[in-house]
Amino acid sequence: MLALPSTRLLLLFGESLPSSRLPNVSRKVWGQTSVRFVSQVNPDNGPLTLSSLGFKSDFEKTNKIKADKIERLDVPSEAPKSKVRGVGSNGVKTVKAVGVKKSLEIESAPFSAKSFSELGLPPLLLERLDTAGFTVPTDVQSAAVPTILKGHDVVIQSYTGSGKTLAYLLPILSEVGPLKKKSANGESEFEKKKEIDAVIVAPSRELGMQIVREVEKLLGPTDKKVVQQLVGGANRSRQEEALRKNKPAIVVGTPGRIAEISAAGKLHTHSCRFLVLDEVDELLSFNFREDMHRILEHVGRRSGADPRGSIAARRTIMVSATVPFSVIRAARSWGSDPLLVQAKKVMPLEAVSPSGPVNILKPTSGSDSSMRTQAALQSLPPALKHYHCVAKLQHKVDTLRRCVHALDAKCVIAFMNHTKQLKDAVFKLEARGMVAAELHGDLGKLARSTTLKKFKNGEVRVLVTNELSARGLDVAECDLVVNLDLPTDSIHYAHRAGRTGRLGRKGTVVTICEEPEVFVVKKLQKQLGIPIPACEFTEGKLNVIEED
Repeated sequence: MLALPSTRLLLLFGESLPSSRLPNVSRKVWGQTSVRFVSQVNPDNGPLTLSSLGFKSDFEKTNKIKADKIERLDVPSEAPKSKVRGVGSNGVKTVKAVGVKKSLEIESAPFSAKSFSELGLPPLLLERLDTAGFTVPTDVQSAAVPTILKGHDVVIQSYTGSGKTLAYLLPILSEVGPLKKKSANGESEFEKKKEIDAVIVAPSRELGMQIVREVEKLLGPTDKKVVQQLVGGANRSRQEEALRKNKPAIVVGTPGRIAEISAAGKLHTHSCRFLVLDEVDELLSFNFREDMHRILEHVGRRSGADPRGSIAARRTIMVSATVPFSVIRAARSWGSDPLLVQAKKVMPLEAVSPSGPVNILKPTSGSDSSMRTQAALQSLPPALKHYHCVAKLQHKVDTLRRCVHALDAKCVIAFMNHTKQLKDAVFKLEARGMVAAELHGDLGKLARSTTLKKFKNGEVRVLVTNELSARGLDVAECDLVVNLDLPTDSIHYAHRAGRTGRLGRKGTVVTICEEPEVFVVKKLQKQLGIPIPACEFTEGKLNVIEED
């Protein structure tokens, strides 16, 4: 029993008790045993430092740490009672805290970066960012880029439209492809290596193609073949031929097509260094279960390798606007000690209170409601105005038309719950002289891409769609989102609303409902903690109705 307190003192005061004074514990144990200590921190003790994650500021000169020296977290001298768990074969025990509350709030560089040059990116990539018009990183990019570059597995969570895609593309392009950092002798190893280094998985074709366009924008026209799309609905044989001919370093695709080509032996990802799961909460759905299992078992895993060692060898990056319990559980299983990255905040995954969607049609207890709405609140863009308008079912589309004119909206996305109703809504809008188009899963790939192109170019003013486009569709100019049908829960409301107000722009969200549905809007307003006042459209203006 005496060994336990002595070990605990050893972990807490390791700096003041050198190993030379402890004959019973060899230095070899200290050098080779990975000891992880996560403590419940009192808020009075202040934030943990940047060095706890292993970062080095560009403005500080630090000496290299010897390979056999322990990396440890700075912890207060008094620790709360914790559970004890034994690890290793040398009798060394670790103290593991339960219910971590304190996040790693970091105020210094690079989390307050004013330019991309502060994030440790290679010069050529910085030039491409400047050419593409990216000058100042967003908060989530400032937090995520250096964390991934340091080698950590991460779960990136931030509100919709905050720049999460670029947050994981930049560290990947820093180490993969022609823009990567050069070796010590000044030579690039890209020409020598012809293997897939990064696999990015997206739940929809639209999101997958959007990611490809972002990569191509940074690579430039001469290096476009470095990235290859593998999305469903496209010609598989042509995709396989492009893989064989171009030998891309980055593959972006949907789960079904990636798993299909992998099973055929045409996609070799065992030496892959990055696995990105974009909109990971959607990828966890039952429809993707078998395909995701194959991807996780093959990407970054060499045949005959130890499974846990393979996970550590690849960097797993999960991205989502919300972090329900299913994402936390998946991150712990698929990643190696993953960190949760938010705007100006990095924390161990154990610090996260699991949350889930709130069904606005079913009652929930106060404690459950506050826990579950946290994810939806975090995913809502900050610069949005929310309204609701009461109209009869047969007048909803005409109310949409008057709403567009009253707000003088140029780029509108209208959501409906049922695919069969989309065509009728588009017909009514066009009959009144408004250019509209429908977008849903039943359309072919060419029709969908053509519709999206016209919408982004301004040829289509109103895009009527279902939940298909609620995630991943990035149209920066979208200034109005209209719910012609109520979303099923607060999470879906947040994702729909996130199509506007992207990257700090202003946006408006209008929910058109029938009189019996008003109580649902009121409940949604209470759960999300945002005002959704009633309004009407008269004389070409939006007028807010004052409640009694």
